[in-house]
Amino acid sequence: MATEGNVMELGLVGLGRMGGNMRERIRRAGHTVVGYDRNPEVSDVGSLKELVERLSAPRALWVMVPAGEATRGVVDELAELLDEGDLVVDGGNSRYTDDLRNAEVLDAHGVGYVDCGVSGGIWGLDVGYGLMAGGETAHVERLLPIFDALRPEGPRDEGYVHAGGVGAGHYAKMVHNGIEYGLMQAYGEGYELLAKSGIVEDVHGTMKAWSRGTVVRSWLLDLLVRALENDPTLAEIEGFVEDSGEGRWTVEEAIKHSVPMPAISAALFARFESRQDDSPAMKAVAALRKQFGGHAVKSAGPTSGPGDVRT
Repeated sequence: MATEGNVMELGLVGLGRMGGNMRERIRRAGHTVVGYDRNPEVSDVGSLKELVERLSAPRALWVMVPAGEATRGVVDELAELLDEGDLVVDGGNSRYTDDLRNAEVLDAHGVGYVDCGVSGGIWGLDVGYGLMAGGETAHVERLLPIFDALRPEGPRDEGYVHAGGVGAGHYAKMVHNGIEYGLMQAYGEGYELLAKSGIVEDVHGTMKAWSRGTVVRSWLLDLLVRALENDPTLAEIEGFVEDSGEGRWTVEEAIKHSVPMPAISAALFARFESRQDDSPAMKAVAALRKQFGGHAVKSAGPTSGPGDVRT
């Protein structure tokens, strides 16, 4: 993690939809980023070992790979490659309980750990990412130049927070995504009622008119309007919606702490239902996931089969 003033050197593991854009945004801010991915066409180095060797001590490495076994595997490998004083950030969607485990594995080698929830999807390259960090203050502050490069322009506290100790960043992101479930479901259900009313003739125009001056305006609404501009009846999308885990974890935590969460719970169960029955509301939710995150959706129509995916 060699630095000169506020310029940093960072290793980035995982160069997919978000990781690749994050590498570019950090570089645009003037920092040095060496990226590693299993896909050699996008990777700067051939292995994690080569990545570590390319970085100056004390090193900082940011991991952006799928949550669960993949992330734990990378952390375990880095623990054997890194030196005391190095620092690892998990910026994926890991469950906060994994953070406690990862921090313990790295601490045994004298390596620090920060978890960071990242929101922004495929749009983050241009507009910035919302960041929620967890970890020791000294570790988090070492990374502030990178956080500042990634977050949106404007006041730092409107796009970044040091939420607490290890696990707090991913816990905050988990709740953020649970809220996201509820918001998307509400927009989807509103879209379906408008479309089926027989009274509202311009559904797209109605939702677009909510974009300014109303209490339901939001970036998600803007993205739904965008989706409707391209496909006014969402005919090209099947109402099949995956869940990446955070919604389930949010509801589990609500049960654990006796927090009533009817809206988010209903949104999660609606996603389960979408896999059994197609509906206009879930088409809208699927369209929103594609708009903000680039998530694959199932295409509808006579040419689509069980394995067809529209990306």
